Amino acid sequence: MSSAQFCPLSKLEKILVATDRSLCSEAAVREAINFAKKCSSSLYVISVLETNPEYETIGGSAYQKEEKEAIQYLESVKKRASEEGLNCEAFLHFGEEPYQLIINEASSKGVDMIVVGKHGRSGLMKVLMGQVAAKVIGHSPCKVLIVPKAAEIEFRNILIATDGSTHSTAAASEAIGIAKRSGSKIIAVSVIGLEADKETANTYLNKIISLARQENVPAEALTPIGKPHESIVEIAGGRGVDLIVMGTYGKTGFKKFLMGSTTEKVVGHANCAVLVARA
Repeated sequence: MSSAQFCPLSKLEKILVATDRSLCSEAAVREAINFAKKCSSSLYVISVLETNPEYETIGGSAYQKEEKEAIQYLESVKKRASEEGLNCEAFLHFGEEPYQLIINEASSKGVDMIVVGKHGRSGLMKVLMGQVAAKVIGHSPCKVLIVPKAAEIEFRNILIATDGSTHSTAAASEAIGIAKRSGSKIIAVSVIGLEADKETANTYLNKIISLARQENVPAEALTPIGKPHESIVEIAGGRGVDLIVMGTYGKTGFKKFLMGSTTEKVVGHANCAVLVARA
C-alpha cells in the first residue's frame, strides 16, 4: 500500500523547503522531509546567498566560506532525504531579492507547498530574515507552511480562522480535509470586535461546522471578542493546537497581502506551525 494514501494534505506531489542553515529553519527541513515521506512527494531544498554591495567589503574569502558551507549543508539535507527514500534536489541561488528567487524556483518546479522557518540568520544568507518570509507568503503561487523552531506537527487539533472571505473559506476547506485524513479535531474561530458582530461571525462559522460534520470531522466554533491575532494565538496555545490554517488575504484587502494585519501577526506570534492556504 502506498504511503501517499496517508498524506494529510491534498495534492502534495512537490515540496520546496527554504533553509538558511539556522536552528529555526531546521524545523522547516524536518517537517518538509516528514511530509515528503508521508505523501511520496518530490522534495526540493533551496538556500539563497544574498548579493549586496554592502557585503563586498567583507572580502572574497568570507563570501567563499559562506558558499562552501551552504553547499555542504544542502548536500547534508539531500543525504537525510535519501536515507528516507526520497528524491531530493538542492539549489543554491545568488541574488538581492531572496524571496523572489524562492518564488521563481517554486513556480518553475510547479511545487504544491513551500516550507519555511519562522526566523533565520543575519548576514549573507538571510533567506528568512525581516520581510523575506512574509514576502514568500504574499507572492507564493501555492500554499506556504511556516514552522517555528520548537514546533512539531502531530495533527492533534487544527485551528481555522475565518472572516468569511473567499480565502478563509478555502483555508477552511483545506483544514477540514487535513482533519479528515489525520483524525484531527477542528476549532473554528471568528474573532469579533463587538458583541453586535456575533451574528455575522456565527454565520461564517456555521458554514464551516456544517462542512466538517458532512465529513464526520469533530468541530467546535468560537467567537471571542478582541484583537484577531491575539485571540487566535491565545486559543491555539490553550487548546493544544499544533496547526493553524489561514487564508492569505481577508475582507479588507482581497488584492493585497495582509501585511501588518492578522495573518502576518499570527505567523509572527504563534508557537505552532501555520499553514497559509490560497483560494
